[in-house]
Amino acid sequence: MAQFTLPKNSKIVEGTKFTAEDDVKRKKTFKVYRWDPEGGETPRLDSYEIDLDKCGPMVLDALLHIKNDIDSTLTLRRSCREGICGSCAMNIDGTNTLACTKSIDEVKGDVKVTPLPHMKVVKDLVPDMKDLYAQYESIEPWMKTSSAPPDRERLQSSEDANKLNGDDGHGPAMCILCACCSTACPSYWWNSDRFLGPAILMQAWRWLTDSRDEAKGERLDQLDDSFRLYRCHTIMNCTKTCPKGLNPARSIAEIKKLLASRA
Repeated sequence: MAQFTLPKNSKIVEGTKFTAEDDVKRKKTFKVYRWDPEGGETPRLDSYEIDLDKCGPMVLDALLHIKNDIDSTLTLRRSCREGICGSCAMNIDGTNTLACTKSIDEVKGDVKVTPLPHMKVVKDLVPDMKDLYAQYESIEPWMKTSSAPPDRERLQSSEDANKLNGDDGHGPAMCILCACCSTACPSYWWNSDRFLGPAILMQAWRWLTDSRDEAKGERLDQLDDSFRLYRCHTIMNCTKTCPKGLNPARSIAEIKKLLASRA
C-alpha cells in the first residue's frame, strides 16, 4: 500500500520552552506556532508558561504579554482589540476565532495558537491575505447605479436596512472579513484559486440585497459559475466558526435561490 508523508521541513517540531517563576500561583502554558521565512528553519511550537495575573483575560492579552515581556521576536497581527477589525484572527484550541474576544478561561489545559489554516504564512501567526482581498475586489464591493444621482444621499427604509444589518445585528453587512469562515471551509482549502469562499460570497450577498444597488443582474452573472459559487456544499463550518455570530451559509443559499428563480 502506498504511504505518503509530508516533506521533512514542513512538519511542526517542538520549539523553545519558556517557564514561569516557581512561586507563580496562576500558570497557563501557551503553545504558539513559530516560523520565519528568512530563517530557513522548520516550523515549531514554542511553549510559554505565563503568569495569568500579569495579563488580561483574553488570548490576545496573553500573546501581547509574551511579545512585550517574554519573547519580543513573536510576530502577530492585531489592531482594535474589540472584535471589530478582524486583524487578530487565528486558530485557537482548534477553532478559528478572534484572539481579542477568546477568553483564556474557555480553554481547558494548554492553549495552542496557530495561524488561520490552509493559508500562506507571512511569519509566525500572520497569514497572507492578498488572495482573499483580490477575491473581495473581484465582486466589486461598492454601490453600482445607473440612474441619475439624487440631490442628497440615497435613502432606504428601515426594513431594507435591516436586511443588511440584521434585526439582531447579525446581518451580512456586519462581516469584518477576518477570514475565519473561509479558512474553516474544506471546499475553500482545495479550491481557493477559483471558489470565492464564504466570506466573499457573504459580501456579495450584502450588495445583492442592498435596495440602493442597481446591478443585481450583473452581479448574479458574475457569480453564476460552477466554481466561484457552486463549490459550496453546505458543510456549515463557516457559520459554526464565525466569531461575530453571522451566517455565511445562509447568504450563499440566498444567492443560489436568486439564481434558480431567474433561470
